[in-house]
Amino acid sequence: MTGTDRQRIDKWLFFARVVKSRSLAAKLASGGNVRVNKDKIDQPSHGVKPGDVLTITLDRRILIYKVLSGGTRRGPAEEARALYEDISPPPPPKDAVSRLDMLPRRDACSGRPTKRERRDVDRLMKGRPDGSED
Repeated sequence: MTGTDRQRIDKWLFFARVVKSRSLAAKLASGGNVRVNKDKIDQPSHGVKPGDVLTITLDRRILIYKVLSGGTRRGPAEEARALYEDISPPPPPKDAVSRLDMLPRRDACSGRPTKRERRDVDRLMKGRPDGSED
């Protein structure tokens, strides 16, 4: 792939081993889960070229790849890693405390949360642990 040539995003995702099949790559692109240079795409036929930055939203993670070259086949993992540079932020450490961990634990099978517990969760998720209003 030369500097001006483009390759379909679904083929590139398949060759780079982001997904297991080309049809899954097409679904990922048409579902709005891929951004090229911060622009959301909705066509699997969108072209990518070297230098483009892809933001790929998967189930439990976000990948940020810089395209280095286009692929010619789906080869081994070493060949796939040569197609991109991974510039994703590192995952949070395993021992990091999430907001939900700050809530008191409820007993299993204790039914629905009370109104007070639900409001506590809502406050915590909005980023106001002290309960203050704007």
